[in-house]
Amino acid sequence: MALRIVSYNIRKAVGLDWRRSPARVLRVIDELDPDVAVLQEADKRLGARPTALPREMIARETALRPVDLSLGAGGIGWHGNAVLVRKDLAVQARMRLSLPGLEPRGAVLVRVEGLWIVGTHLGLLRRWRHLQMAMILRHLGPVADQALVAGDFNEWSAMRGFEPWQDSLHVVAPGPSFHASRPTAPLDRFAHGAGVRLLDHGVARGGLAAMASDHLPIWAEVEPAAD
Repeated sequence: MALRIVSYNIRKAVGLDWRRSPARVLRVIDELDPDVAVLQEADKRLGARPTALPREMIARETALRPVDLSLGAGGIGWHGNAVLVRKDLAVQARMRLSLPGLEPRGAVLVRVEGLWIVGTHLGLLRRWRHLQMAMILRHLGPVADQALVAGDFNEWSAMRGFEPWQDSLHVVAPGPSFHASRPTAPLDRFAHGAGVRLLDHGVARGGLAAMASDHLPIWAEVEPAAD
């Protein structure tokens, strides 16, 4: 079964006009028609870090539901990482992972249709990103072949920066996704194991996506690789 995966740094639903509009973000996501949406910066910064996308609005505006990953009553994510799945899609497992770094970082892991989907927002410094990548790979262990990592990897280089994954995960940049007003950097990417095949991928440009966040959403069609 092929799955359509969207990854999107929503900047807490604050658009380039500096308006917080969860409805606008959800419309962008819904128009991409994902089976799974992996979100970064999905929670607000202060207090109990409530979700930037209210659960009742997700249910009303999309065909998705949030995977239960938050430790707080008002959130939907872990260190800002959240996963939405199609309402009729079963979640077979889920877990949270703390990542090393000067600033709090984390990853979320959700198993859907036998595929391990990892959502993360890696750190600003490469040396910390390398430690975070190594932690994710160690945590995946023997299931790394069946994994797809999606998120804001915060790496500006087109050629370097993913050395901890080079023997286990193939990194794919669908295209420049940042800054949404003039995309030049491929910060948002996918990385997948040998047991996952990417059928297609791209960056959503134009329309509300050009205004809803400072990142553009990326998408990929994936399926289990043939034996």
